[in-house]
Amino acid sequence: MASAQQIARAAEKRDIRDRWLLSAPALLIIFFAAIGPLFVMLAYSFMAKGDYGDVKFGQFSLDGWFSVFFQRDIFDDTISLADANLTIIWRSVRLSLLTTVVTFLLGFPTAYFIATRPAEKREVWLFLVTIPFWTNLLIRTFAMQEVIRNEGIINTTLLALGVIQRPVQIMFTDTAILFGMVYVYLPLMVLPLYASMEKLDFRLVEAGYDLYAGRLQVLRRIIVPLVMPGVVAGSILVFIPSLGAYVTPRVLGGGKNMMLGNLIELQFGQGRNWPLGAAISITLMVVVMTALLVYVRSTTRSGTDQNG
Repeated sequence: MASAQQIARAAEKRDIRDRWLLSAPALLIIFFAAIGPLFVMLAYSFMAKGDYGDVKFGQFSLDGWFSVFFQRDIFDDTISLADANLTIIWRSVRLSLLTTVVTFLLGFPTAYFIATRPAEKREVWLFLVTIPFWTNLLIRTFAMQEVIRNEGIINTTLLALGVIQRPVQIMFTDTAILFGMVYVYLPLMVLPLYASMEKLDFRLVEAGYDLYAGRLQVLRRIIVPLVMPGVVAGSILVFIPSLGAYVTPRVLGGGKNMMLGNLIELQFGQGRNWPLGAAISITLMVVVMTALLVYVRSTTRSGTDQNG
């Protein structure tokens, strides 16, 4: 009996060892391609700024982290809040949250519409949703520019209908960035929602109507809790790239409506302040992780309360 147990334990150890060996290449790639650069950025954020960019290795400094939230006057060394950086951080968080909300409001009925079509027609609708992914992000952003500029489709249509007397300035504003990010990231919200709705047992919806529940009650008490995994996945897929977006704010927002991605690029480029750029990068990651933890916990708690 003891020998059988020893043989079983040895087989289990070999199985665990083989699994680690098989996964070792993937783990190494993840470490050196993803986790490794994060450690480099973290180390750079605690180093002194170089004279012409780069960092001074071996010289510990907190100036990078200090400059994220504060600034020192060049004349009397008084310390004040870094209004420019805080404004950019707030703009990035606000626009990312708005993008997530708007894509959800547009993507939820879209995914529901596709999920309720006959099975042979769903692939066609999904094909139409994925068409934007065939085009480069920069091209799609320039296409949106042609829609919202002063001589674009929106202003031309409103002028022709007599709704406005002069073109509305949309380009180079936060509204333009919101338009662009909603257009770019909308498919990332639709697809996870559709994946959850496709598995939804619509007999439960019919049962809700049979019990004299209204449409809003069925939506709030049955459909939304059951597709909550898709809501969480879609929100994550939209919020994370929106917060670190670079191309869309650069093209549609111009130079004065920067987001965190543009600020980081500026510090590593023209600003030649690598510690500050690294500190802002880590700050961006912390903001993303905090927002995701709060969102996932709140949605999980609300789903549990509704089910209970």
